[in-house]
Amino acid sequence: MAPEYEIFLAAPPGLEPQLLAEAAAAGFAAPAVVPGGVVTRGPWAEVWRANLVLRGASRVLVRIGAFRALHVAQLDKRARRFDWAAFLRPDVPVRVEATCRASRIWHAGAVVQRVAGALTDGLGVTIAADAPVTLKVRIEDDLCTLSLDTSGAPLHRRGTKQAVGKAPMRETLAALFLRACGHVPGEPVVDPMCGSGTFVLEAAEMAAGLAPGRGRSFAFEHLAGFDAAAWAAMRTAAPGPGAPMAALWGSDRDQGAIAGATANADRAGVADRVRFLRASVSDLTPPDGPPGLVIVNPPYGARIGERRPLHAVHGALGAVLRDRFSGWRVGLVTAAPELARATALPFAPPGPPIPHGGLKIQLFQTAALP
Repeated sequence: MAPEYEIFLAAPPGLEPQLLAEAAAAGFAAPAVVPGGVVTRGPWAEVWRANLVLRGASRVLVRIGAFRALHVAQLDKRARRFDWAAFLRPDVPVRVEATCRASRIWHAGAVVQRVAGALTDGLGVTIAADAPVTLKVRIEDDLCTLSLDTSGAPLHRRGTKQAVGKAPMRETLAALFLRACGHVPGEPVVDPMCGSGTFVLEAAEMAAGLAPGRGRSFAFEHLAGFDAAAWAAMRTAAPGPGAPMAALWGSDRDQGAIAGATANADRAGVADRVRFLRASVSDLTPPDGPPGLVIVNPPYGARIGERRPLHAVHGALGAVLRDRFSGWRVGLVTAAPELARATALPFAPPGPPIPHGGLKIQLFQTAALP
């Protein structure tokens, strides 16, 4: 039987429950929320699958070992005894990162130095800041835990969205916000300030049954024992069952944004499921068919003084949605609660603050509008 490991699925603090729901729905073993993410267990194939199929995880770490270390000499000795060859290849450079908390070993730089020395002397590994593999060493309460970042580049980099706007929504965040709004594949989605189209594209890929990691590479491909043939079979497996076609619309007043979103849809292979059009908020009308979800990430200004002109924009958005979108739910992401209030929409209490680009954003939601 293949050995199993603890797998940590990283999520923005505050959105762990949404990632938990996704991991459970995808069949990962006994997922549980921990600060900053979700933990599960499984063999390496489950590590690969997590990187491939989870839309909300920002990284996938695998815990490869742990030991107690009360001082740096003990850390050095036990690091040199560790079976690095079971996980790392001598021909692949490694980056070592360390954190220390509530421990007698408190100097992260010393930890990096000792562990890097063990890797270099014991396995012949080159240590490099830009290495394709990162080893994370955490010492907390004198327990040294070793984890490998199996993702490499953050998982929001799907490899298909090349055109981005000034303040792009990360794909992982968009997927979690869609789930938080109760979106299910096949439900209509409208984003009236779509920018590069992230919300609509995530909904389209979900509806098409496409794996988010299907078009990119991962750090685990550089690890010892990696089975390239098994991974290729997993990645090229047929897409999941697609949902029925539904209206997935994005609009924006910027023609450049619409052109970029359209190109992104082509690269993602979902151009047949989406519609992007240039339109102002005042021209917004619902698509034909059943109601669904309006989800929007309007501009909110990085500084308070920049927000005053945005009150009118939010007011106009709220008026259009109240007048024309009866039966639709609304999800609005903002760093400025006063702008959400300017819409005069019947929002429930907002979700928790989520770190995003140096700000804290929140999701405001309504029930179906009257």
